[in-house]
Amino acid sequence: MLFFRSEEAIHGWCEERDHPVRPIVTMEQLWGLARTWYSTRLQVESRRPAPDEMVGIFAGLGLEGAFWDPAADSFAGGE
Repeated sequence: MLFFRSEEAIHGWCEERDHPVRPIVTMEQLWGLARTWYSTRLQVESRRPAPDEMVGIFAGLGLEGAFWDPAADSFAGGE
């Protein structure tokens, strides 16, 4: 994971290195994902979210596309 100040900086970095732009996650989305994903981590019954729960978590944070689909068997471009 790399952190950048802006989307422009991401695009510039990728262009300089001839690297495709991958899905971009904001700090707010990352924090929301961490809070949701690990909210029950200290409970005895804690478990990893099921695939359908993952889809709901990701979608609720605006993270959509093949990269965020736990049923996808490959990464499809820069979606």
